Amino acid sequence: MHRFIVVGGGAGGLELATRLGDRFAPRKSKGFARAQITLVDRNPTHIWKPLLHEVAAGSMDPFTHQLEYAAQARWHGFEFQQGELAGIDRAAKRITLAAVADDDGAELLPRRELEYDTLIVAIGSTTAFFGVQGAPEYSLALDTVGQAERFRKRLIAACMRAEHQVHEPVESVPGTAVTSEPRIQVAIVGGGATGVELSAELRNTAQVLAAYGLHNLDPRHDVGIVLIEAGPRILPALQERVSTATAELLTKLGVKLMIGETVAEVAPGVVRTKSGKVVRADLTVWAAGIKAPPILGQLDGLTVNRLGQLDVRRTLQTTLDDNIFALGDCAACAWPGNERNVPPRAQAAHQQASFLLKALTCRLENKPLPEFTYRDFGSLVSLGHFSAVGNLMGGVIGGNMLIEGLFARFMYMSLYRLHIAALHGYPRMMLDTFAHWLRRTTLPRVKLH
Repeated sequence: MHRFIVVGGGAGGLELATRLGDRFAPRKSKGFARAQITLVDRNPTHIWKPLLHEVAAGSMDPFTHQLEYAAQARWHGFEFQQGELAGIDRAAKRITLAAVADDDGAELLPRRELEYDTLIVAIGSTTAFFGVQGAPEYSLALDTVGQAERFRKRLIAACMRAEHQVHEPVESVPGTAVTSEPRIQVAIVGGGATGVELSAELRNTAQVLAAYGLHNLDPRHDVGIVLIEAGPRILPALQERVSTATAELLTKLGVKLMIGETVAEVAPGVVRTKSGKVVRADLTVWAAGIKAPPILGQLDGLTVNRLGQLDVRRTLQTTLDDNIFALGDCAACAWPGNERNVPPRAQAAHQQASFLLKALTCRLENKPLPEFTYRDFGSLVSLGHFSAVGNLMGGVIGGNMLIEGLFARFMYMSLYRLHIAALHGYPRMMLDTFAHWLRRTTLPRVKLH
């Protein structure tokens, strides 16, 4: 049988492995060449990465939304191998997986080698700190569930500590307003989608924690949120009118925006900018950009761009090896008619997974491969239960329309549900949606421990 290996169980990789298994697994193959499909990921479970800001804010329990790779493999006819990609031998068509250790550091799985006929790399992206002094050590990224949970616990602890700290009263000058520093302040570096969505979710979290009595702080005045963006506006990848509408909504929520400020240093308790400003920060989140994992630049001569992404052709095959494909954030794919490549978005990974299902079918049947064309359907940004904002484009409405409010919130939530439908089908997606709704009716709106 033809051996497919998909490395990376993110939005694109897991959808592709699932659909390949449904189509080509020996027990399900109907009229197509039979194949063996293996999914590789360093973690045992999957969660949709755009949800991590909700995990960090405590408004989503990750353990009720995680999917076990082994279970998905059993249901859809593919095999799962846990491990991190450590190398590729292109001549022997073999990949090497690093050893897996348990929580205590003991070896759980040994270093292994797997042979392939077609390899698909979909290992996503990681946080880029851009060489900023102190950023890796003193700020938190949101790449994994573990990092998001770590931030959430630190936030709850900081609120509880701040309540019992001595707070000096502020003396007012007659005729002037009394202003005071927040008792606790969160600095978010990066005004992209992650930073914007997290800032809104944190405002909701501060209100809920106070409502449940975990602290007696004023959720608006005692819990400060500062969003620092180096560019001239937040959400630089989206249209300016979307950015403007979002900035207005964040300002109403009490989020302080620092635009045009490049961070020069992150230190314990403070963030310093190149202009000389010093921002007090009890917690610092780094959401200023992404880069491809470093391992991609070490893969047996495969070429990468300046961001470390694998260079691929319009067929999504790497430029130097027809047997290796790449998709999602780790692939540098041209976007005809645009100066930049296909953007690192979940909708791009979804489209590329659907494309590769067709392309790999052609490959098994020895037919010419089609070329991938990205269709931008717009972008949506969630501001928690307060609102959502974005723009719809192209085939959705036949033009370009700014949307916000309840309709935008519904559209944003539907993106995740479409991902669930791609993994389980629409009937099970509807049952899953109903089950989560029932669960939320018996639980607090924010995870409290």
